Amino acid sequence: MRSMWTAALVFALGATGAQAQDSKSAKKPAAKAAPATPSAALSEEDQETLYTLGLSIGRDLSLFALSPEELKVLQQGLADGLGGKTSDIDPKDQAQRIQAFAKSRQALAGKAALERAAKEPGAEVLPSGVVYKQVQAGTGRSPRAVDTVKVHYEGRLVDGTIFDTSARRGIPVEFPLNGVIPCWTQGVAKMKVGGKAKLTCPGNTAYGERPPSGSRIPPNAVLTFDVELIDIPGDTSRQP
Repeated sequence: MRSMWTAALVFALGATGAQAQDSKSAKKPAAKAAPATPSAALSEEDQETLYTLGLSIGRDLSLFALSPEELKVLQQGLADGLGGKTSDIDPKDQAQRIQAFAKSRQALAGKAALERAAKEPGAEVLPSGVVYKQVQAGTGRSPRAVDTVKVHYEGRLVDGTIFDTSARRGIPVEFPLNGVIPCWTQGVAKMKVGGKAKLTCPGNTAYGERPPSGSRIPPNAVLTFDVELIDIPGDTSRQP
């Protein structure tokens, strides 16, 4: 899970958007003056920067899978914090509760994603919980765990955020099938060369508690991969 100072920064930055929404709908001016803002129109560059900031904040907060009602409560807290309103609640005392809340919401979102994937036509739930769905049948042979495979792929979080893709880079990747996450070892082994499949991976078959450093993947996250098996270049068991 992201560090608490990052979460705090996200919450603080998010207050700007919440307060802006309130100011548009309010019929009377606020009792307390809002912080001064530049009167000049925003340049296109500034608009892009601010939009990107908001987009990043939204993606970070998507971890909580907030309902519209919950979002309103969050926005109120953000606006109050930006406005300097005092409260008997000390944010430091809520750190563990926020972490637990985020973790529980992530687990619920992951469970829902696995259930949706399992209900898709043609989906197969493997013993490990991995949901395998053939998207396009292949005509070649299937790889063994000891084989090297060449694939195109795209990986997404449960909210649809793409965290990695070879397809957009246009360069397929090669790796030994027994040297990747269990979800891939199990799912790609069911494919044939030329085929495409969708793999929905429970957290314990993906990266578990230790996602790749610097990635947007939270610990124990359910992940979805679209995979195209291009070739099976070699047998790693025969390599020195």
